[in-house]
Amino acid sequence: MADEKAKAVKPAKGQQQGGQGKGGQQGGGKKDKAAAGAVDHDPKAREGAPRLQTYYVQTVRARLAKEFGLTNPNQVPRLEKIVLNVGMGDASKNPKQLESAVEELSAITGQKAVITRAKKAIANFSLRAGMPVGAFVTLRGARMYEFLDRFITLSIPRIRDFRGLPTRSFDGRGNYTFGIREQMIFPEIDYDKVEKIHGMDITIVTSTDRDDLAMALLRELGWPFRGETPQKVA
Repeated sequence: MADEKAKAVKPAKGQQQGGQGKGGQQGGGKKDKAAAGAVDHDPKAREGAPRLQTYYVQTVRARLAKEFGLTNPNQVPRLEKIVLNVGMGDASKNPKQLESAVEELSAITGQKAVITRAKKAIANFSLRAGMPVGAFVTLRGARMYEFLDRFITLSIPRIRDFRGLPTRSFDGRGNYTFGIREQMIFPEIDYDKVEKIHGMDITIVTSTDRDDLAMALLRELGWPFRGETPQKVA
């Protein structure tokens, strides 16, 4: 029954809720997507860019092209967006907890979170269409790189008994999804204002359809895969 509820509220691939599929967009569609990737190729736009973004442009692109023999610059994988999603099945009964989750996501990412709502009604779960069931944020461009840098350097070391992130969390199309058990690992969270400890799913969407290219990209950006020593980022 839980699986049936999850299917009911999960955004379809390509919809505007910024899901895990490559076609998911939020706001301005293709124009926003083009603008988000423009910084990767425009030297003037890179002035004052986040550290990790500059490192990708100056170092990672050349390494990946050489390692995989990519002669076309468009074939070199890049980050397209990062989606943070918090699901709360009892959001309709506890609106204060949902409001707190929205504020926490906004504080973590520096961007206003959006409330997700049920797509269809399920009587067994007292769920009606349009009821709030969680919140999400879609990051692109500079904010995406800033969040990834802070997550790798500040948040991951705060995870208890951390032994690395799994290498089998790719979906076969170059997207990487993993879960966090509690939001307390983020230094932006104020312990005194936490209404409820909850987890979240984070999806990293890349421009490639190959998992090996996506893994190599994350590895070059310093991703701490399980059983590996993270790459040092200059």
